[in-house]
Amino acid sequence: RMADEALFQFLHNELIQYVYRSAEQGEMENGRCITRLENMGFRVGQGLIERFTKDTARFKDELDVMKFICKDFWTSVFKKQIDNLRTNHQGIYVLQDNKFRLLAQMSGGKQYLEHAPKYLAFSCGLVRGGLSNLGVKSIVTAEVSAMPACKCLFIYA
Repeated sequence: RMADEALFQFLHNELIQYVYRSAEQGEMENGRCITRLENMGFRVGQGLIERFTKDTARFKDELDVMKFICKDFWTSVFKKQIDNLRTNHQGIYVLQDNKFRLLAQMSGGKQYLEHAPKYLAFSCGLVRGGLSNLGVKSIVTAEVSAMPACKCLFIYA
């Protein structure tokens, strides 16, 4: 529903503002703010995946888990499926969202690219937390070369 989406975006923006306001008071620098946002997302992702998979059969392999993340998990959180999933079949997965909802409200100008990491940190944590509860240890990073497209790179540890 549109109202739920707007509330999620508002909450996400407020979360970022809260973490960065704390930093302005000398608590932490940009890198630590991003880590804090990612850790918050991790805890939320762990809880969400438990809820989303309670009636789901066990996954047979890592690729099955990634397909679930791309279809069901991403759709539940961001109201659309991942646009593209690629893998090298050696533990690296690249998920592409061509119109990432949490970047869509930002202008497409290059000057805003530097702000993209703080808008992606919570989402990277969400995915990493979800994967963690499914037994997949991972490093999740995101890359933006043109707004609002987002490319998430997952490297399994």
